[in-house]
Amino acid sequence: MLFNLVGFQIGWFSCVLGGANQLPWIGVLIASVVLLAHVARSDDPVFECKLLFTALIIGLIFDGIPQSLGWITFGHVNFWPDILPPPWMVVLWALFASTLNISLAWLQNKKFLAILIGAISGPLSYWSGARLGALSLTHETAALIYLAIGWGLIVPVLLKIAASKQK
Repeated sequence: MLFNLVGFQIGWFSCVLGGANQLPWIGVLIASVVLLAHVARSDDPVFECKLLFTALIIGLIFDGIPQSLGWITFGHVNFWPDILPPPWMVVLWALFASTLNISLAWLQNKKFLAILIGAISGPLSYWSGARLGALSLTHETAALIYLAIGWGLIVPVLLKIAASKQK
């Protein structure tokens, strides 16, 4: 569990600080190493890759909505289409998914708590990223409401998908 928690934090800070300092690909590279180590240590690497990819796709869509509405803005990333959330943001979703069966496994049967934690910690993470300079909450109130509702729904859904591995 310690490896999972530390790996997530290293990946999160690498991505956010890389995005904030116009070094987005450094964060993606470091996070990818963390994710590769996570998959290598997994009991079921195929399932884990599917879970990470599912979260990545959900994140791409979820973060693309407030970006397209102008509620959240990101800096330009070379070799990446501006219409999509930046790659460092997308890989953060896979990093989050890597915690679902390890450090967040205790939440899998606690739906109300998962909703509450998602609704609070999701927006707080974006707000922290904005304070570090990785993104801008251009329409802060609208963005934070969207993030709270979305993360409140997404966390229990991803936990349920992650828990399906045990069945």
